[in-house]
Amino acid sequence: MLYIIPTPIGNLEDITLRALRILKESSLVLAEDTRTTRVLLDHYDIHTHMESYHKYNEHGKLAYVADRLQAGETVALVSDAGTPGISDPGFLVVRECVRQGIEVECLPGPTAAIPALVVSGIPCDRFVFEGFLPQKKGRSTRIASLAEEKRSMVFYESPYRVLKTLEQLMAVLGSHRQVAVCRELTKVHEEIVRGTLEEVVSHFRTHAPRGEFVIVVEGSTSSEKGKMHHSLDDAE
Repeated sequence: MLYIIPTPIGNLEDITLRALRILKESSLVLAEDTRTTRVLLDHYDIHTHMESYHKYNEHGKLAYVADRLQAGETVALVSDAGTPGISDPGFLVVRECVRQGIEVECLPGPTAAIPALVVSGIPCDRFVFEGFLPQKKGRSTRIASLAEEKRSMVFYESPYRVLKTLEQLMAVLGSHRQVAVCRELTKVHEEIVRGTLEEVVSHFRTHAPRGEFVIVVEGSTSSEKGKMHHSLDDAE
């Protein structure tokens, strides 16, 4: 069986007892970065054999992993943080296992999107997860396509692009749209900046972004219908 194991997004205590048991009992742990996962395994005194499995080698490793699973081994897949397959490697091996009739089980556990959404103060009954926006090609088109999205929107972003992303969202969605920017969730320096896009852009123009970010943006409201949206070119 292939187990998909969510791992803590920051605080090492945020892992389930079941996840720890399966990591100990598995024949092999596939890790996005073995150095990162080694910190977790060492913390819990787990000595299961570990190999790398990341976006640069996942195509080449599919047959190898499938063969081990077909031979009856138990394999655990983890990413650096959170749930594999959610903006991380994992989809390809799950798809291959489904194709070959190999059983796959995903454990519930950490993912940055849900805590950010819940703590944002923005409606969380209906939402869309956009993950990372394209860095270049297709970025403007993707943001423009969300102008009339009524559900709350969740994005992941690096500290190097978070200000640019907020500026582009403001240019298209309007300066008064509510947003929550969540930084370093579950870690010592966790911070949540809430306000309008204009207010939050102003904040990050004077406070250098550091760490990993989740951006939660309010969906379009009925009062915004008919308003003209600015071009993304204003923010690029």
